[in-house]
Amino acid sequence: MEPHYTMTPARARTDVRGSTPVPAQAGPAPITAGRVRRLGLGLAAGTLIWAATIFLFDPSAGGTAGRIGDLGGLAFQIGLFGLLRVQSRTGATGTSGASSIMLRIEAVLLALASVWSLLHAILPEAVGDSVLLGVLDLFWPLSMFGMFVISVKLLVARRWRGLLRWWPLVAESWAVATVPAYVLLGDGAPRWFGGGHLLVGYTMLGLLLARRPEDALPAREAADS
Repeated sequence: MEPHYTMTPARARTDVRGSTPVPAQAGPAPITAGRVRRLGLGLAAGTLIWAATIFLFDPSAGGTAGRIGDLGGLAFQIGLFGLLRVQSRTGATGTSGASSIMLRIEAVLLALASVWSLLHAILPEAVGDSVLLGVLDLFWPLSMFGMFVISVKLLVARRWRGLLRWWPLVAESWAVATVPAYVLLGDGAPRWFGGGHLLVGYTMLGLLLARRPEDALPAREAADS
């Protein structure tokens, strides 16, 4: 019997495990040392602006002084968005899905707090006391407590190195240290304590990011920069 030849190609086997490649899990998008440096300087500048308004004007005052304080707080919040971007792009709190969600939730809290700062600064005082702005005002302390939680997670994750691993805990303890002082003691000494804490904490954190951006980058990227 003559052998039978066919021109039809053999079908690919589908019963073999591992035949379908599994896509690699995407990590944080890369960020350059120069970008970290610029965002760090933005954080330091925004913090200095807010601290200056705290020292020069009574944050609880109405009228022009209160509006300037609100705008100073907004400048600080813009700097915090830069800090969150660095933390997200460097995987500062870890590379798990939960760590990513934590930073996104904080970004939402901070955005709502920033909306309050802007609206409270530009709207007439009668509108500024509305229920809506009263609700938005709650996101100011919530966003700051959220930053403190992030600083603890960052410390445990050990992704940042040197002083940059520890200094966020100093900076982001602002709410833990200052908010209770305002509640218990009013606007006197806590006002100066809060402004001083900003200078020691967030201003220094911004300068550390500007001075040592490689300590925030993943080790391989830091070696290449």
